[in-house]
Amino acid sequence: MSTVSQPANRPEQPPPAAAAGHPAAGTPAPAPDPAGDRHRLTALQGLAALSLDAMASVAYGPEAIVLVLAAAGAHGLGFTLPVTLAIAALLAVLVASYRQVIAAFPNGGGSYAVAKTHLGRRSALVAAASLVLDYILNVAVSVTAGVAALTSAFPALYGDRMWICLAVLVLVTAINLRGIADSARAFLLPTAVFVASILAMIVVGLFRDAPASTITATGHASVLAHNATSVGALLLLKAFASGCSALTGVEAVANAVPSFRAPATRRAQRTEVALGALLGAMLIGLSLLIGRFHLQPVEGVTVLAQLADASLGHNWAFYVVQFATMVLLALAANTSFGGLPVLMGLLARDNYLPHVFGLKADRQVHRHGVLALAAVAAALLVFSGGDVNTLVPLFAIGVFVGFTLCQAGMVRHWYRERSARWIGKALLNGLGAVLTAAAAVVVTATKFTEGAWLIVIALPLLVLAFEAVHRAYARIGDRLGLGRVPEPPRRARSLVVVPVSHLSRLTGEALNAAVSLGDEVIAVTVTYDTPEDRPATEALRRDWELWNPGVDLLELPSPTRSLGRPIADYVADLTARRPEARITVLIPEAEPAHLWQRVLQNQRGAVLARAVRRDTGAVICRLRFRLTPG
Repeated sequence: MSTVSQPANRPEQPPPAAAAGHPAAGTPAPAPDPAGDRHRLTALQGLAALSLDAMASVAYGPEAIVLVLAAAGAHGLGFTLPVTLAIAALLAVLVASYRQVIAAFPNGGGSYAVAKTHLGRRSALVAAASLVLDYILNVAVSVTAGVAALTSAFPALYGDRMWICLAVLVLVTAINLRGIADSARAFLLPTAVFVASILAMIVVGLFRDAPASTITATGHASVLAHNATSVGALLLLKAFASGCSALTGVEAVANAVPSFRAPATRRAQRTEVALGALLGAMLIGLSLLIGRFHLQPVEGVTVLAQLADASLGHNWAFYVVQFATMVLLALAANTSFGGLPVLMGLLARDNYLPHVFGLKADRQVHRHGVLALAAVAAALLVFSGGDVNTLVPLFAIGVFVGFTLCQAGMVRHWYRERSARWIGKALLNGLGAVLTAAAAVVVTATKFTEGAWLIVIALPLLVLAFEAVHRAYARIGDRLGLGRVPEPPRRARSLVVVPVSHLSRLTGEALNAAVSLGDEVIAVTVTYDTPEDRPATEALRRDWELWNPGVDLLELPSPTRSLGRPIADYVADLTARRPEARITVLIPEAEPAHLWQRVLQNQRGAVLARAVRRDTGAVICRLRFRLTPG
């Protein structure tokens, strides 16, 4: 079934129906588009649009380390800095690796693109599924964490936290529908305030010999274990894996390289390096402050709040840090809106997702991917009731799987390419693969009963869904003969059927179009044999004879007052009697001058089109007659 009428101006372009897949490593990026560059990112805007997830993780990454080490008492907290340094070293490995991924895969895709080229189709789908899950969970966790910070400051709002979460999600979605460049400009100031406040807190704190204030922790119970003194390798590994939650979002830049202005590769690499430098500096600085102030985790107060209190004092600067943290946590969802729609577009181009996700609007935004992400995230927020503790156990597992596959794929990339110093690069990526794989196993094992089992189930189900979509497209392509040269076009006699209900300018325009399109035109009208309908039928018959347009009017009786069925049955019968003819059903419709007036329409056109599409193979042409304001 096809629709003849199409809008003249189409801002969205679908991906090729028979796309072969993602380009191999070394494929040049698309040619620059100067007109569209204003809707793309600079390096600084990329830092605001794609790094909020990673930046905001400093609010919970160090705390995750401290909470695990607290099980070994004060002695265990002494290992905060070594564990953080190990995470920073892994961060450096990941940044160096993803910088190479950006250069090798300038069309984006990150872990998915690397795995697809070097590890095979199934590994690529696992990487894609892990990234999809991580991005979706990042939106839900970021929004709930930001709202949790708000309700901590204003407890009266706690009962409405789910609605506040949904309102924040709608706001972030609306901004991203205007384009990633607009979202970057909107989030540039909050990002700058957060980074500046954290760095200022670290610098001031390093010059203090004692905490400036401990008011936030006063009266709160400590979670430090006082009867444990030994620190085992398993505890350190668990602390390392928990702290690695601070690394989520590092891959977002590599996933969204096409969103940058030309030269996209160079700008994306600069953004990746800047992200790694800032994130590493903040993580190490915060761990130094934890050791300097001998901080102990307490119930109901975040580690970051205690550090701000100790460094800056309980004054306006303390509240600036808390407010900036709250805002950035809520807006960290923007990282997913920048990366996931691009990844979904690549999956759609490879026939693993519906092609609608490959459509790109005139502002260079994958709006269908943005809306799908918002819808699933909203469902998660409703499911969790806006409670961050319900979602955190599910978070960050998927990203470690993606990290591991990406690192392993880059090892094979260096082995195949064998460029200068390839052995050292391969060893670096191999070390990263081992470390991220260990983190993935430890996080999954330690959080399995807390909800991680859902990810273990969801990951293979998502891979199976990708493959089901791919098989469906393969069957459709086979039916359509994609890749095969079709037979030469041949002309068939054209027969146009025009449904009418009364005489008007709309009827005249419809017949004008019909006689222009077809060799033969038949006008049909559905009649009802009831006392109240007979006068209208007789009036139409009389007026048609007086008008005498040169087109016969065929009456189709309907005993059940059905509108679509009689016409669909007639078209089906006409197709059976005249198989050599190309039958088109031209449905005239008036288009109101004002949007609100559409509710006044009787929807006859939609009813007829649905019936003919369902029961026949005729071509449907919906003729729009635009009414002028008056």
